[in-house]
Amino acid sequence: MSQSRREALAAYLFLLPALIVLSLFVFGPLVFIFVVAFFDWSLFRAEQYWVRAANFVELAGDELFFTALRNTTVYVLGVVPAQTLLALLLALAVNQNIPARGFFRAAFYIPAITSSVVTSIIFLWIYSKPGLLNYALSRFGIEGPDWIGSPKYALGAIMALNVWSTSGYFMVAFLAGLQNIPASLYEAARIDGAGPWARFRYVTVPGLKPTLFFVVVLGIIGSFQVFDQIYMMSAGGPVNATTTLSYFIYNSAFRYFRFGYAAAAAVVLFAIILFVTCVQRRIVRPEAP
Repeated sequence: MSQSRREALAAYLFLLPALIVLSLFVFGPLVFIFVVAFFDWSLFRAEQYWVRAANFVELAGDELFFTALRNTTVYVLGVVPAQTLLALLLALAVNQNIPARGFFRAAFYIPAITSSVVTSIIFLWIYSKPGLLNYALSRFGIEGPDWIGSPKYALGAIMALNVWSTSGYFMVAFLAGLQNIPASLYEAARIDGAGPWARFRYVTVPGLKPTLFFVVVLGIIGSFQVFDQIYMMSAGGPVNATTTLSYFIYNSAFRYFRFGYAAAAAVVLFAIILFVTCVQRRIVRPEAP
């Protein structure tokens, strides 16, 4: 056996455990979902019924599904730009030579590693009618609403929580991208007379393109799949104002036990995420200049 073949065999042997885990818990369930989507599938009977595309046809006429789709779209369009911009600003701030820089980096990152269930419970108290937010507003003579109990404010309140909890994670990605930009580029820009804004526009932003693509794609995927905060804080209410696609899928499967219908909705969600990611790749073009 040649040296190259032995090296390839060794590489595949090292990859084998990871491939087995991915096949069991990622690729296998993904293929299974596509199969179940074409069945009237129930865990309470031995025989499952082939219904062709009936689940998808029913989705096309389901008003609640389109409400969930609209809420999810609003959520993505609100959260992703806000968390990306905040993460970039935080990264630019903690990348400077400032006192206690390590402390601020850790402090901004802590929400990202805190349990989403814990943060949801804390913010549920903050957002309640007699909670901390309304108390702070009352000091300025403003009577705050019931942020989670109002259809007008519930989704926006959960979006604000998500921006707060995820910006620190993406800050680390931007910080790594900033430190990967050669200092010689900034020095050359200064010699050419470029000011701070010009250096940011023509040096920092192009150098962060791969990181920006990474952050935006992960942000979009995470926002489309939001579930924890919805489940803990509002249960899709009030009057479905916070029902998202993931929560719709959960209810269809584990509340109404319509696993085929839930699988069809999951396939639609997968197709949407795939399409948006492909479009995002064409717009951002993650290749570094």
